[in-house]
Amino acid sequence: MTISTLLQSHAAVTAIGTYVPDRILSNSDLEKLVDTSDEWIFQRTGIRERRIAQEQQYASDLAIEAVRDLIHRYNKTVHDVDYIIVATSTPDAFVPSVASRVQASFGMKGCGNADLQAACAGFTSALQMANGLLLSKLCRKILIIGTETLSRATDYTDRTTCILFGDGAGAMLVETLEMGADLSSASTAGSTLPAGDILASNASTDGEQGHHVYRSSLAPHIGSFELSQNNMLVQNGREVYRWALSRVAAGVQELLDGSGHTAQTIDWFVPHNANQRIIDALCERIGFEEQQALSSIEHYGNTSAASIPLALDAAVKDGRVKPGHLLLLYGFGGGLTQSGVIMRWSI
Repeated sequence: MTISTLLQSHAAVTAIGTYVPDRILSNSDLEKLVDTSDEWIFQRTGIRERRIAQEQQYASDLAIEAVRDLIHRYNKTVHDVDYIIVATSTPDAFVPSVASRVQASFGMKGCGNADLQAACAGFTSALQMANGLLLSKLCRKILIIGTETLSRATDYTDRTTCILFGDGAGAMLVETLEMGADLSSASTAGSTLPAGDILASNASTDGEQGHHVYRSSLAPHIGSFELSQNNMLVQNGREVYRWALSRVAAGVQELLDGSGHTAQTIDWFVPHNANQRIIDALCERIGFEEQQALSSIEHYGNTSAASIPLALDAAVKDGRVKPGHLLLLYGFGGGLTQSGVIMRWSI
C-alpha cells in the first residue's frame, strides 16, 4: 500500500455542500416490492430509508445542487476554480463528463475537469488528486464532487441489493492557503484560523477481487468470471464484508501507523457508509469508539462516492465537527479499491 505523509502545502477545505433528492424510499416501501421487512433490513444494514432521484434527475443535476448549497452556505464563488473532479459510478453518459456539465452550469471558464471512477473510494481518491494538483502548484482552487444515482443501476427484484443503495451528492472546495489565512468568508461563524492540512494519505487495489462488486456494461466477463448483462449492480456481500474486515481494516491501520496517529488521536472517523455493520466492525477492529464514526446511512443508505461528504456534512451542520478537528476519511468498495486521507478540518 502506498502511504504519503509529505506535507508541502496547506490544502484547506474552504466550503462543503450536499444535496439529496426529495423522494424517500423507506423500508416499508420495499416490503411491497420484495420479500423483506423493516426489521430485517435495519438489523443487517442500519438503513431505514434512502433517497431516490426523479425520472429526469441525473448525477450532474445532483452535483450542481450540491455546489449551489456550498455557494449559498459559505458565500463562495466558483468562477475562479482551476479544476473540477467528479467521482461517480453512475454518470449521465460516458461522454460528455459530469464534470463538464457542472462547469457549463456555473460558467467556470478555462478550468480543467475530469470524471473519476473509483466507486465507493471515489471521493477520497478525488481529494488525493486535488491535493496533488495543489502541491504541484498547477492549481490553487479545486472543486471535488461525489455524486450518484445508484437507483438507476439497482435491481428492485433483488432483495440483497435493492435495500442498500440511494442517491445523493456532496461537494467540497479545496484551496491552497497560507498558514494563518483568514477563513472568515468560508465559515458561517467567521474566524481567522490556521489553514487546514491534508496530513497523510494512502491507496491500494485488490483488482483480482473486482468481480465481487460490479455493474456490467460492454464486457461480458472479468477474466474468467461471467457477468450479468442487465447493467445492474451486482454484489457478493459476504465476500465484500470479509475483504473490508481484513484488507480495509489493515489499510486504515497502516494509514494511522504511517502518519504517527492512533485511533485515540483522531477526532472523527469518516468511512464510506456501505453498511452499518461494516462500520461498527471496522471500529471494533481498529480501536475507534462507535461514536467516533460519522454515518448518515440510516437516512440515505449506501450512496457510494457521495456517502463520505453526506456523513461529514451532517456532522458539520449539527456542530459535532469543528475547526481544528482531526479527521480520517476512508473510502472502500468496487474495484476492489480503497483510499484514505487524514486531514485537519478548517471550517
